[in-house]
Amino acid sequence: MDRDRVVDRVNVRQVIPRDAIPSVDDPEFGAEYPGGDDDLVVAVEGTDRARAYPTRYLQFHEVVNDVVAGEPVAVTWCPLCGCAVIYERRQGGRTLEFGVSGKLADDDLVLYDRETGSEWKQSSGECIGGDFAGETLSVRPASVLSWRRFRSAYPDGVVLRRPGGRSEAASDGDAPAPIDYGESPYRDYFESDGFGLAAHRGDGSREWDGEDLDPKAVVLGVEVGDEALGFPLPRVRDAGGVARATVGDRDVVVFATADDGIHGYVDPGWEFELTADGVTGDGTTWDPATGESADRRALERVPARRLFAFAWRDDHGLDAFYRSE
Repeated sequence: MDRDRVVDRVNVRQVIPRDAIPSVDDPEFGAEYPGGDDDLVVAVEGTDRARAYPTRYLQFHEVVNDVVAGEPVAVTWCPLCGCAVIYERRQGGRTLEFGVSGKLADDDLVLYDRETGSEWKQSSGECIGGDFAGETLSVRPASVLSWRRFRSAYPDGVVLRRPGGRSEAASDGDAPAPIDYGESPYRDYFESDGFGLAAHRGDGSREWDGEDLDPKAVVLGVEVGDEALGFPLPRVRDAGGVARATVGDRDVVVFATADDGIHGYVDPGWEFELTADGVTGDGTTWDPATGESADRRALERVPARRLFAFAWRDDHGLDAFYRSE
């Protein structure tokens, strides 16, 4: 297959040099985190000790190549799209290591694998050029929550240590500069109305046709087979904090939390109600962020991505959003 083939519907452009944003390839973990309680972390539960990957670090690295419970994974974060996805790194019988290509596809991070040079759209996991063109990475269950909430939910959990290093992307053409994790280069972007690279650079914004939905509304995107449905946080709140739908052959229940979290699980079919103490259902109370109950049961978290509405629209169109009846 042609290594230069690119999916026609994706607008790809080179923005910075390859690896100007350095991936984290030898992550280390500890119990303490020097950032703020409200800092967001990407959390992985499938190990003896849950792991947290702070977006304060990820905004400067965008990819962490890790091994969780013996499985190679890539923890990925695109600041422009607010997109957190954890992918399995085994593909086509090979274990891949991912880096930052320096390209954007529809304003979304483009990963590349160092084994073949194939390029992958981060929000969708689709290979858009190279040996794996047309293939899609498998999504691993994960969540996004505050550091405070992670520490409360997983008191024995560990957190990614400050990776260190230098970033060419932040040096404006000068020699690579040491990374200052106290900086928040996307703060103004997150607080602005615009979206995409142009908005981040202060050069305007793309057009949005999402009706009542803000382009940077947080969405939980679920894909099963060829079907996809994105659950916007505001619409789940309007539904009472609990939303249900069938995606492909899977029944899904989604909870919205008071701290702007959104979490999806395989729907067991019970009646759930969001309360001040959590979610009640089947005679007990459930933690909506972890899926654990007061009587020590656990819901099965669905593989999903957390991203802004415009990025989900770019990949799936406006008809792929949940609407309450």
